[in-house]
Amino acid sequence: MEVKATLLVSACLLEQAVRYDGQAKPLAEHDWARLRRDFTLIPACPECMGGLPTPRPAAELRGGDGAAALRGQATVETAAGEDVSAAFLRGAQASLRLAQAHGCRQALLKANSPSCGTRRIYDGEFSGMLKDGEGVAASLLRQAGIEVCSEEDMAERLRTPAG
Repeated sequence: MEVKATLLVSACLLEQAVRYDGQAKPLAEHDWARLRRDFTLIPACPECMGGLPTPRPAAELRGGDGAAALRGQATVETAAGEDVSAAFLRGAQASLRLAQAHGCRQALLKANSPSCGTRRIYDGEFSGMLKDGEGVAASLLRQAGIEVCSEEDMAERLRTPAG
């Protein structure tokens, strides 16, 4: 029997209602089928793993992206100004430990999220506008050598060990 590669996946993409608004953002059925066929899926929600409740106030990175937050040069804040950076950092670290414990070399993360965004994140002003950058967990995973991608570019970026 062939051993499948493990893939860390944002739990909201796997139909788990863990997003800030209490919803999920499930993948299309054809994407699900491919993932189930090619990988052992390891669900993770960095925000929940960091101790935040569901639902919770929306949060955005201010003063930089996830890499800056990891260096203590940016914060993650709610629209009301509550600093939730510590929970985001805990969740990123917990996600990395989970990925490493399962031997994940790749992660499929929710686009635009302050935790999981891989290319763009919201601008920190709650304007609905995106800026270049990555989320806190995405940055930590990438810095640890785990290849990250979002549902927007998974077709091109996810590789099976044979692929």
